[in-house]
Formats: sequence, structure tokens, C-alpha cells
Amino acid sequence: MSIQEKIDQLVKSHRIVLFMKGTPEFPQCGFSQQVAAILNHLGCEYAAVNVLLDDEVRQGIKEYANWPTIPQLYIDGEFIGGCDIVREMYDNGELQPLVAG
Repeated sequence: MSIQEKIDQLVKSHRIVLFMKGTPEFPQCGFSQQVAAILNHLGCEYAAVNVLLDDEVRQGIKEYANWPTIPQLYIDGEFIGGCDIVREMYDNGELQPLVAG
């Protein structure tokens, strides 16, 4: 199985997936921390993938979404965006109905 297939399987096997640096409990960058904090504040369950544990995943996720930065948030198999987009969607109320399902 290629790294793209593994990532695709992760994205499709969880309703909400956050590819981040570190973990929600111990984020390793401020942007990852912000997105995890928003998701935690909204009280939604999500799968967190620490890209620092696997260089193949760290590079592969950038190619998967054609998005150069991490964190990356996926909901219902769809790429939502990185930190700035997630924060903007949260601030204007667009994110809440998405995570609520």
C-alpha cells in the first residue's frame, strides 16, 4: 500500500481527522495547537495523526491535499484547510455545523 493509499484510508475511516505536529495533548507547533484547541472547544471527537512520527506521512499529506503546510483538517473525507482557514471558519460560524455533522 502506498503512502497516498494509507493517508486516504485514514481520512476515510474517521469522520474528522487532524494531521498535526505533535498530539492534541502535546502540540509541537502553535498552528497545530490552535486547530486542536478549536476542535477540543467544540467538543468533537477526532483522530489526530502526528506527522512528526513518520516522514513519509509528513511529506505524503502535503501531496495528498496539494497543500504545503501542516496542520490539515479533514471532515467527512474532505480537506477543510489549515490553521488560518479553520480559525476563520470557526470565527464566522461555518465550522460548527460541519463538526456537528
